[in-house]
Amino acid sequence: MIMRNASVLRSILCSLALVAALVFPFKQAAYAHAYSAGYTTLKLTQSQTEMIYSLDELSVIELLNGDANSDNKLDQEEFDAVKEKMEVKLKENLTLNINGEPKAWTQVESLGLEQQGDVTKLVLKAIYPPVSPSMTITFIDNLYTNDAKTNYVNLLTIQHGDQKSTEALSGNFRTWNMTVTEKDFESEHTNVIDGWFSFLKLGMSHIWGGYDHLLFLFSLLIARQTLKQYATMITAFTIAHSCTLTLTVLGIINVPPMIVEPAIALSICYVAFDNIRRPSVSHRWVLTFLFGLIHGMGFADILKEMNIPRSELAVDLISFNLGIETVQIIIVGLLVPLLYVMHRYKYARRIVVASSSVALILGAIWLLKRVSSI
Repeated sequence: MIMRNASVLRSILCSLALVAALVFPFKQAAYAHAYSAGYTTLKLTQSQTEMIYSLDELSVIELLNGDANSDNKLDQEEFDAVKEKMEVKLKENLTLNINGEPKAWTQVESLGLEQQGDVTKLVLKAIYPPVSPSMTITFIDNLYTNDAKTNYVNLLTIQHGDQKSTEALSGNFRTWNMTVTEKDFESEHTNVIDGWFSFLKLGMSHIWGGYDHLLFLFSLLIARQTLKQYATMITAFTIAHSCTLTLTVLGIINVPPMIVEPAIALSICYVAFDNIRRPSVSHRWVLTFLFGLIHGMGFADILKEMNIPRSELAVDLISFNLGIETVQIIIVGLLVPLLYVMHRYKYARRIVVASSSVALILGAIWLLKRVSSI
């Protein structure tokens, strides 16, 4: 009897440990803004340097606590109350250097809220001095650098002459450089990662910060399956989300976030509930493929508003998707061997049910939160 009680106790402790491991990374994501995205366009001409910067409405609220009525939206009166603070914060954190010397903007053309499709964004348009040939221009974004909980990326587009290039500034890579030459502002990047690699890193950080995507993947993997089932399921998910990611960024399909985001939360609930009600799963690749189509649209949100030049679109898309796949392969490679060991344990079923119950609860919280914000 003592041995039996000890085994039950170990089972309970193991379940609680796994539940805790799930809850702590994801608990804040159920309530916090999971991903913040800034979009910057630098237009370089011989007479001036123009910067257009936009930031999603919820990020503005997080930065300044300007949502007086707590409805997760900024009306004009609320924005007017924090407008000066926002201008100061942007001036302090968005830095433009010319030949290593910081340059303040010479004029603010506009700073306000603009409706862009289904979302409201803060948009700043500022003018800086021009950059002459042989000079180096540097752009640095330090927003959120002291906030480890926020996954922030600035998708930078540079227009110089007839040319256009893109860069994704995220994580510790927040600096972009360009040397202006006589040949129509031809660019030469120095001391920064190449554009394609920045999108690879962006894809990796995007899925690491996408707690809902990670929880969905975990819910898929924890159910007892054969290696063939795992391989088929992951392949189906990869193909599905790659297709809709590409089609969404290309503008061929356009499903609004108000549909996609609740559907992603619903996918977690469904898979978690399926784990609870069925001791063994079969043909899960079909379900995974269908939900993968939805998750691909979610992956695309960060890129579809960026005006990526056609000449760079294929490389940036492939790099971004490879970043997602890199993280996915790492997760699968680490988890599957551990799960195989776990499923040999006689109380493995209890662990699956306990973990899936946590996933179901978190998915339901996200679903209710996202539906209520529509």
